[in-house]
Amino acid sequence: MDQMKIGRFIAERRKQCGYTQVQLAEKLNITDRAVSKWETGRSMPDSALMPALCELLHITLNDLFNGEVIEMEDYKKKSEELIIEMAKQKEDADKKLLSLEILIGVLASLVLIGMIALASFVNMPDWLRICLIVAGFVPFIIAMIYAIKIEQTAGYYECAECGHKHVPSFRSVLFAPHVGRTRRMTCPKCHRKSWQKKVLNK
Repeated sequence: MDQMKIGRFIAERRKQCGYTQVQLAEKLNITDRAVSKWETGRSMPDSALMPALCELLHITLNDLFNGEVIEMEDYKKKSEELIIEMAKQKEDADKKLLSLEILIGVLASLVLIGMIALASFVNMPDWLRICLIVAGFVPFIIAMIYAIKIEQTAGYYECAECGHKHVPSFRSVLFAPHVGRTRRMTCPKCHRKSWQKKVLNK
């Protein structure tokens, strides 16, 4: 989606409908600064506001996402293009999240190894040695839980038995045996257990 194009479109439709930024903001119970940010392409309307905004501007959601009024003969084509673009944006975002997961895991592991090495090779009282090791494990555990949460929500898991792609619960991912990002889980569609690979597109 082109935020700048959508912003210009909102501004154009607002003016055609005879609203000032302040008047449109009042009808949506938001600030005129929020409307200004939409129209300059700095942000998008909140999804909860989109239906009301479209009603006020006499446009469809498809028009809003495309940044132009879509004629009926172009409706199907534009809808398909928009779906493809949104799927690509999600895939790109998921790739970045999975890269972040690796970075979190590496940094947390380095901190843990550093604390253990410090506690092992530096002369210090036993209580301080224990505190250092605990101080290494606590952020490591928190980071691992956060990394697993990222893995759970980014992309999909593909059942090796029926090919169904799904987003499992955090609990399922957390307790599933795994090799890398491939986890042994029960498929919600065929209800069989298999080694399910992480994939980015549906």
